[in-house]
Amino acid sequence: MTRRSCAIYAAGIACASLLVVGIGLVVAQVFRTFMHNRLKKEIVLVEGSRVFESWKSPPPPVYMEYFFFNMTNVDAFLAGAKPQVTQVGPYTYREYRYKDNVSMLDNNTMVSAYNFKKFVFLREKSVGDPAVDNITTVVDMNTKEGERSFFRASMASMMMTSAGSGFFATHTVDEWLWGYEDRLLARVAASSPDVDKVFGLMYKKNGSHSGEFVYHTGKQNSMEYGRVETWKGESKLTFWTSNQSNSINGSDGSAFHPFLDKNERIYIFTPDLCRSIHMEFEKEVEVKGIPAYRFTPPRSVFASKEENPANEGFCVSPKECLGTGLLKVSPCRKGAPVVASFPHFYLADKKYVAAIGGMSPKREHHQTYLDLNPTTGVIVRANKRAQINMLIERLSGFPKTKVLNETIFPIMFINESVVIDDASAARVHKLLLIVTVVSNFPLFIVGLGGIMLLVFIVLLFRARKQKVRRTLRACFHSNCSQFACLTSNEEGTSYSPVSDKEKEDPQNGTYISLTPKGDPEA
Repeated sequence: MTRRSCAIYAAGIACASLLVVGIGLVVAQVFRTFMHNRLKKEIVLVEGSRVFESWKSPPPPVYMEYFFFNMTNVDAFLAGAKPQVTQVGPYTYREYRYKDNVSMLDNNTMVSAYNFKKFVFLREKSVGDPAVDNITTVVDMNTKEGERSFFRASMASMMMTSAGSGFFATHTVDEWLWGYEDRLLARVAASSPDVDKVFGLMYKKNGSHSGEFVYHTGKQNSMEYGRVETWKGESKLTFWTSNQSNSINGSDGSAFHPFLDKNERIYIFTPDLCRSIHMEFEKEVEVKGIPAYRFTPPRSVFASKEENPANEGFCVSPKECLGTGLLKVSPCRKGAPVVASFPHFYLADKKYVAAIGGMSPKREHHQTYLDLNPTTGVIVRANKRAQINMLIERLSGFPKTKVLNETIFPIMFINESVVIDDASAARVHKLLLIVTVVSNFPLFIVGLGGIMLLVFIVLLFRARKQKVRRTLRACFHSNCSQFACLTSNEEGTSYSPVSDKEKEDPQNGTYISLTPKGDPEA
């Protein structure tokens, strides 16, 4: 057996082996399964894991923007006119998040922590100075909501008048956010110690936490990674009227399990709304070169009970049932008539938009969304947008409200945003590259097998071509009676008939022979 034959056989065997092994690995998904299992072991909330430190102290910068609605026609509104507001903002703060008092529980299957938030004002990202800029809006109606008897309401109305207080007030942005001493509340607090004389939309929320959370670490089941088990020691809420509404579902919005699917719902529990909400896949996006799935809450999250019967549990009483796009959170706000919605009543019934002059809901500015890398579950970009409204209605004993209709009055909305930082993005890129290379390694084997197949075909073709040439040469050098005999030398070749026949043989044609030019007589 020649070397050429050995090479052909070797190429054929290598080709067949690589193709069989490669296709077998692709079908069995051995490397893909191995890489996924490895990644699941890395993405767990335990000391020393790839994600633990970034979960405790997220490196990407988070920004909180506050937009206020400034009331421009208070007197006309109290006389029965449509309220007119103008949007003022943003007033931007850098939000520093960190988890404290972190403790591992149940053999590292659970972890408890307190989520702290601290806000630092950023003048360069804001429209003005919050210590100077004034905003006119509705005051907290908590004291009015609690006064149900006509006598008590009348007394409260007189106290408001004597204190120089009304349903609307003008204060600086700082005061509205972080608190000011309200004269009416100060009078009420003198006789009711449980009433705080300071009012602020973010009062006591700078440098504070929202209670103890207990999370699943994902050690037992990667799909449970980051899921909230209990909040403030409870696995269920008590604010609402159905088990479904009181369920604590999903994560707190800071961690999501790996290997996300487009068809799944993402659940998030948010203490600000005192409930869980869900988000659904919208589209594929890319952030700093990282592929991501965009999830966003659908209209059904805040839909009315008629539009979405599952939301009936959020109606503590018939009065608490509002239309689509709104959620009255009074049960977890000490009875205050606070109503949550998306900014500018985005996804809400059109009547709420039409009732307030200055509302202009737009998807690109008012939609809440999460962009998550589907392989790792890492948040690469997010915008949480929510609006705080106050329910204003006619109250007996309050003469100033006699011409009022029930109105959902917008006070402010927030935009809490984050984009993955460059260092974190580089780490995600590296991780995704490793996952891709290892998972697709069988395809490289198949590709190598394909290359060896081409080599095998080329060698086989050349060997066959050589064989044909050898056969022709052997034939030309043989003394076959009816074939030409070829002879040659360095000077060239001449042709002469084999016999003396000058004429063409009618049966076999003319016989010719090739002889050297120098010897014509041969």
